[in-house]
Amino acid sequence: MILKAEGIVLKVFDLRETSRIATFFTKEHGKFKGVLKGIRQDPKKFGSHIDRFSVNDIVYYHSHKSDLHLVSQCDLKQYFFPIREDYRRNMAANYVLELVDVIMPLEEANTKVYHLMTDFLNSLEKTGDIDRLIHIFQIKILLFSGFRPHIDSCVKCGRKIQSTARFSIHSGGLLCSLCPTIETSFMVISQGTVASILHIEGSDWGKSLRLGLTKTVKKELKYILNNFLVYHLGRTIKTAKYLKENT
Repeated sequence: MILKAEGIVLKVFDLRETSRIATFFTKEHGKFKGVLKGIRQDPKKFGSHIDRFSVNDIVYYHSHKSDLHLVSQCDLKQYFFPIREDYRRNMAANYVLELVDVIMPLEEANTKVYHLMTDFLNSLEKTGDIDRLIHIFQIKILLFSGFRPHIDSCVKCGRKIQSTARFSIHSGGLLCSLCPTIETSFMVISQGTVASILHIEGSDWGKSLRLGLTKTVKKELKYILNNFLVYHLGRTIKTAKYLKENT
């Protein structure tokens, strides 16, 4: 079966001496892996070098026997030069690619995640606040992928929380002051941080960008989101070192 898609390159590696295997996240079909035969031997065979986080129009033969499909056409659509020319922007883009690759399953369409990625990359070209973009992306991909933390009420008793609360990494959400816990992996967070997460979850990308984040909120978001992702995904995001380099 021949399929067409618009996709972002998540990662790519060489196959033997002439070909490459790329992982794409597409608008139409979600994440898939494809082999581009002969691209290293004859780069002009395809209209793209399949560089990471480039957007491409793709035609591929979908295999029913394997999760590796044959790409017959791949034409470059958007390259994001300003991101590639700046170290911090480049690292932020690669963090998002790895996060999507880890969270999203193969061949499960999710147009919200695809548009989230393109919104992020377009904003990353010109933003002066990379950390804010990262936090907005983290909050939204957790929501769109079904991994969101429980912050609407106490994760244990269900009570509404009207003041400062504790965020439990192990429990995956907020704990009220009445619920005891013996765990130490929690952080006291402000109502401002909770309100910021809920606002971003309920807003489109453009409206989320207009939300101001104080230093305190950014600090709390960094702890909550980074640790929550690592704990519940069960693995470290390698490119998360970007976040540590830019505290």
